[in-house]
Amino acid sequence: MLSEQTIRIIKQVTPAVAANADTITCKFYQRMFAGNPEVKAFFNQAHQQSGQQPAALAGAICAYFANIDNLDVLGSEVELIAQKHCSLGVKPEHYPIVGKHLMDAIKDVMGDAATEEICAAVGEAYGLLADVCIGRENRIYDHLENQPGGWNGKRDFVVERKIAESDIVTSFYLKPADGGALPTFLPGQYITVHLDHPSTPTSPRNYSLSDCAGTGYFRISVKREVAGPAEAPDGVISNYLHDHVGVGDVIALGPPCGEFTLDVQSPVERPVVFIAGGIGVTPLLSMAKALVAAGNKTPVYFLQAARNSGAHAFRDEVRGLADSESPVVTRFLYDAPLPTDESDGKCDDVGMVTKEYLAEHTPTADALYYFCGPKPFMRSIERSLNELGVDSDRLHCEFFGPKQPLGTV
Repeated sequence: MLSEQTIRIIKQVTPAVAANADTITCKFYQRMFAGNPEVKAFFNQAHQQSGQQPAALAGAICAYFANIDNLDVLGSEVELIAQKHCSLGVKPEHYPIVGKHLMDAIKDVMGDAATEEICAAVGEAYGLLADVCIGRENRIYDHLENQPGGWNGKRDFVVERKIAESDIVTSFYLKPADGGALPTFLPGQYITVHLDHPSTPTSPRNYSLSDCAGTGYFRISVKREVAGPAEAPDGVISNYLHDHVGVGDVIALGPPCGEFTLDVQSPVERPVVFIAGGIGVTPLLSMAKALVAAGNKTPVYFLQAARNSGAHAFRDEVRGLADSESPVVTRFLYDAPLPTDESDGKCDDVGMVTKEYLAEHTPTADALYYFCGPKPFMRSIERSLNELGVDSDRLHCEFFGPKQPLGTV
């Protein structure tokens, strides 16, 4: 528990910290990578260059400070952080490194306003958050290692199959190199790929598991990331996987982690709507297949948006869900169809997933919504569902990359 004095001081300084949060977090990463370069391996440098990681950390700091007297509301944020840390192998000894450089960054930016009293309060608040995260991470590590087929850290897997799902998405079917058992996982979770890139040292990457548990393999489905706006480089790992990793190759994986999940073992009493944009289909497909495999009788709606048939991954697999005994409805939307996509029946509709489309094709009054895709896509979905009166506790979304409030994307 924090002292009353610390809570009072943190609440007093929250507006000033919020006003300077982006500057503080940028300074923090600069100091930490310079002072402790060994931790750089935990961070995707593309997210650093784009500003996503500093922005996400700034939002987390502001949320923590703003709720310093009601930390229970941050349970989901702590779980997200803890799952991510366990996927990357973050350990308790890393927390003092972060604390030191964060405090130094605050002093750098705030100057004389960062009094000894304020620094002591911030240090106490950080210490509590670190203890909460370390405690949760210890429990996750224990579960990962001690479940049947489980492990922590890295485990070698062999690429059994490599299947092109579209012009830009390729699936990798992975089996343990030691011939041992696979752990179960919750649909929606991800694994961590560790690659020693021959020319560009880089951090591990998280990829959603795109099939359900119990198949005898792990499947990840990787979109080839190409250079985009602002001179962003091609995706180092995605392109390496596409071009240089083939059947028979061995890659090291971290165990399944992640908090964006659907527990199909518990009764699902509401209709479930999945809304996928682009490669955001991967965790949602795992969820939908798990529901069908469990013999679900609740109505399921699967809406998948893609550019056109060339970019559309898992068309047959998603459509096949509707052939099961579970009540599944699927719809495909293309926003830039190829000349024959409509006439060939490749898509059901042309256009975007709008508020009107959701109102027409999904039961907005009582459904649970799971959506994933590019951030502007998710922002549009969330805004549309809000306008349709869907309560926030029925909305669930996954970020590929550092999490930010959708309204700020």
